[in-house]
Amino acid sequence: MVLLPCPKKVQEQGGNYHLNFKAMIVVDSSCPEGIDVYAQMLQEEISSSTGIKIKRTRGLAKKGDIRLFVDESCFESRYYLDVNEDGITIRGGWTASLGQGVQTLRQLFRQYAGLLPAVKIEDEPDFKTRGFFHDVTRGRVQTLSNLKKMVDTMAFYKLNQLQLYIEHTYLFRDMTELWRDETPLEAQEIMELDAYCAERGIELVPCLASFGHLYKLLGTRSYAALCELEGSAGQEFSFWDRMAHHTLNPLDLRSMELIKGMIGEFMQLFSSDKFNICADETFDLGTGKSREEAGERGRGVLYAEFVSGLFDYLVENGKTPMFWGDIICESPALIKEFPGETICLAWGYSEQEKDTQVRVLSEAGAKLYVCPGTRGWNHFVNQMYESYENIARMCDYGRKYHALGVLNTDWGDYGHVGHPDFSIPCMIYGAAFSWGRNVAEFDEMNRMISLLEYGDASGEFVGYLAKISTLEVFGWANAVQYKEWTQKGRETEGILKDFGADSEQRFAMADKQAAELSVQLSAVCRSMSGEKRRIAACAQLSLRMVVLWNRVLMYLLGKMPAGMLAGELEECLYHYKAYWRENSREGDLARVSDVFFWYADLLRDGSGE
Repeated sequence: MVLLPCPKKVQEQGGNYHLNFKAMIVVDSSCPEGIDVYAQMLQEEISSSTGIKIKRTRGLAKKGDIRLFVDESCFESRYYLDVNEDGITIRGGWTASLGQGVQTLRQLFRQYAGLLPAVKIEDEPDFKTRGFFHDVTRGRVQTLSNLKKMVDTMAFYKLNQLQLYIEHTYLFRDMTELWRDETPLEAQEIMELDAYCAERGIELVPCLASFGHLYKLLGTRSYAALCELEGSAGQEFSFWDRMAHHTLNPLDLRSMELIKGMIGEFMQLFSSDKFNICADETFDLGTGKSREEAGERGRGVLYAEFVSGLFDYLVENGKTPMFWGDIICESPALIKEFPGETICLAWGYSEQEKDTQVRVLSEAGAKLYVCPGTRGWNHFVNQMYESYENIARMCDYGRKYHALGVLNTDWGDYGHVGHPDFSIPCMIYGAAFSWGRNVAEFDEMNRMISLLEYGDASGEFVGYLAKISTLEVFGWANAVQYKEWTQKGRETEGILKDFGADSEQRFAMADKQAAELSVQLSAVCRSMSGEKRRIAACAQLSLRMVVLWNRVLMYLLGKMPAGMLAGELEECLYHYKAYWRENSREGDLARVSDVFFWYADLLRDGSGE
């Protein structure tokens, strides 16, 4: 029996529940209207898992029925599931917990079809908030239909908060220069997604970069004057520069006016009572226009004063402020200046992450979420082992320092080149660790996800997927940096020297292992449900690209001729674009393509191909 997240108490009773055509899903009169969407989810799951299309109704249950009811004697966050020969009962303290019980029952039907083992389950989460944070700015802007698909997956694994990271990919009114060359989300799409999330027990929290990471905003002619550093307008695009600079000058009163206006417009689209202003990695603060003031009063004071102005504005508008904690962690005493309800997001993404930031912020009195990561940024396939270890550590720190919630982050640095579905196993890691302490070891967890999420009877697919990133020698970030530094006339020898004398040996080993893994991925498709085989094919393509970029390194080191490598890169890119367009708008696809083209041209110039 595979249940994710793992319930607190599971008692097998012996015997089975045998679904028949007379059974109905019965919603008790105690249930509010919001439970109907869960009943519909269950109905659809039963149909797809068993082939039996049972009906839904309200009223009294009969023998063999599936009954849903709210039990006010339960704790609000707790649900009970009782599967026995006479029928199935799910009761919960409120709509959300009842919905979580429905997800557990869906997982049972997905595995056992119409013959379920008799079992009693009592369950509730450790953390009240269990969220997923997804970047829809730097590279990939998923389509609305695919965002809804992601929400459905979140609901299935009992996650209850979603944040979409926005810098410039929302269509702000009267700010056409900001998004004129983008494919932004529109107001009606966000409102539709907000309602879709709410129906499924997920809070869609608005999230907007409001201090640092304002590359596009501060690169416009309209707003470049508000940048901390001079010369931000009209610069040639760079994946590297987009991450490293572009912070507002907090001393210019127009900065506060601009951001309040953007927040005021954006917040209206959401039913959430929270708003994340981000305000992380303000690298340039105090190094340009505010240098003198920062020298006199301190960089931390300038930071705290600016974000406090935004926090006060949010509180005045009935919103709980949220922000990333990396900068204030340098001056934790200033936290006491913020509104008491403010939530600080303590992040750390290493598989060996220390508790430093979480501890410092907790001791300073901050209300906290702990924020691990999916480790998919800069990779064609997520670093899954590192993500698993990181999430485990951060959730432990959250328990130790009494965090309010967990927000598992899925960033898109350098173009968000990985397929969104490759983050799903890491999303599930976050769901499991934030729910409870009883979490399977890495290999076993991957087996469970393979069975439940991918319909893989062999249980091997996710384990194979996890191996792809381990074969990188010359990764996507290396490729981008080498290209951009060459174009800027910067020294690139350091990039190549980082690979050391063993790079040729590492390449040979990775090449051999990739050939073996390709066969394994093809074989495992036989065990997967048909609709999931497309993602297995995408994994094959991603593995091929890892191999090709490793070969590019060998060419740059003079260890391999160019041969037909340029054409192979272009052929892979052709198929990659098709996968991108299945789930995402154009976004930065052209910029990702430019990296492939630059190397293809370099290879041809060197080989005469």
